[in-house]
Amino acid sequence: MSIHQFIRGFLPAIGLAASLMAASAQVTFNRGYDGDPETLDPHKTSTTSEAHLLRDLFEGLVIHDAKGEVKPGVAEKWSVSADGKVYTFNLRANAKWSNGDPVKAQDFEFSFKRIMDPATSAKYANMLYPILNAEAFNKGKGKTAADMGVKAVDDRTLQITLERPTAYFLELLTHQTGTPVHPASVQKHGADFVKPGNLVSNGAFTLVENVPNSHIKMTKNAQFHDAANVKIDVVNFIPHKDTAAGVRRFMAGELHVTGDIPADQIKFLREKLGKQVSVAPYLGTYYFAFNMSKAPFNDKRVRQALNMVIDREFLAEQVFQNTMVAAYSFVPPGIANYVGEKAPTYPFQSKSIIDREDAAKKLLADAGFGPNKKLKVEIRYNMTDNNRAAAVAIADMWKQIGVETTFINTDAKTHFAHLRDGGDFDVARAGWIGDYSDPQNFLFLVQSDNPGFNYAKFKNADYDKLMKDAENEVDSKKRAEILAKAEAIFVDEVPYASLLFYSNRELISDKVSGFIPNLRGAHATRFVSIKQ
Repeated sequence: MSIHQFIRGFLPAIGLAASLMAASAQVTFNRGYDGDPETLDPHKTSTTSEAHLLRDLFEGLVIHDAKGEVKPGVAEKWSVSADGKVYTFNLRANAKWSNGDPVKAQDFEFSFKRIMDPATSAKYANMLYPILNAEAFNKGKGKTAADMGVKAVDDRTLQITLERPTAYFLELLTHQTGTPVHPASVQKHGADFVKPGNLVSNGAFTLVENVPNSHIKMTKNAQFHDAANVKIDVVNFIPHKDTAAGVRRFMAGELHVTGDIPADQIKFLREKLGKQVSVAPYLGTYYFAFNMSKAPFNDKRVRQALNMVIDREFLAEQVFQNTMVAAYSFVPPGIANYVGEKAPTYPFQSKSIIDREDAAKKLLADAGFGPNKKLKVEIRYNMTDNNRAAAVAIADMWKQIGVETTFINTDAKTHFAHLRDGGDFDVARAGWIGDYSDPQNFLFLVQSDNPGFNYAKFKNADYDKLMKDAENEVDSKKRAEILAKAEAIFVDEVPYASLLFYSNRELISDKVSGFIPNLRGAHATRFVSIKQ
């Protein structure tokens, strides 16, 4: 896109934009993000887009602060038993729901048991499997809610007992699945408890409007225990599925921050906007999932061939303009509790593209594909400029080994719902942002008992056993080595083709303070302020 086309594409700030910016006496923060949420129920959530929303609406026992560090939330303090298995949380006395009800330990007990209840159908329930008997209850294996290691000792004391010591448990609780819901509202409204007017929240903001394809409006929660330090009165989350459209709205003054940046405009934007362009490390992996439940993608040779001819350096340097890093493993480098440079990587990393193409052609020939029987692949992706550019580039790489590629794209909400619900596809674009800094949080995605995120439908008994062994290993060094063995199976079997390691790419207005890039991508509005 030329600069002339880029500028010509600016949209006038009319209609919605005017109404969103109108509150003269209020401090309004307009946040861009990549798509409408599938749900605002924290127990059914699964995407980072939903995480941004829920981080403003709800507060868990602990939170991520502006720097992405674990800090007290509803719990003002806690203690851990000598064996590392029992956490006792003391709730702050002034924690309240938006309707004025006190936030009690019983609310957390209700919520932890609700997300584990099989009837809730929480695809992210396995996040909380470290809790005693949580997995057995969730899977219907002879345990009930009463058996779970979650107990309200009194109104302000919550005790959580784990299956085994879990070093990352506190960070795990910063995830939206660890936030409470208001029991009386859930019981009264059922699934409709998340609607504006029904939703009772305990975070810094309350839900006012949820208009698909337009905006989600929240206002400051006067009942929030730290309301005096919240500088934003109104926050509008405004979806921009097209990252270029997000940039145009930012430059027109309609957004204070964007959710992403078109990689092909990075140079121009840096020249135009200077330090308002933010690119920072992010704990995440961008990947393609192969549907192993159907031919020919159930053939490892086909998956390996398609994987090895992808030029990751080209994607990182040309498509994403050095805002991403080439990935030859699934677990990102620098992650805590792992084996460092000893981590398994794709064996073709050091080979030239020409050698990789020759090897890939042989693998496809062995699998029955060649000039007289071309391999045909459909790439499914959620529509953004960057995803489209990556898909087109990869299709061209596959063309070099005789593969014919077609595309199908939808909005993010539809795309990920299709994948999570087991919909059909050949190859699908996806990404994973770490919820906590531990290799298990990446490798657990393709366990056979994780249907909500195992898009590849990967089933490998040896892999599952290693993941279970790692769960039960209390020696951190031995545990890391077990997980490395699991990743070795991962890189050989290729359920996912790891392509790139993420970065945070955002436009942040120079009027905004407190929106600090961090490895977790955690940006709660309660820490933000705006120069008027």
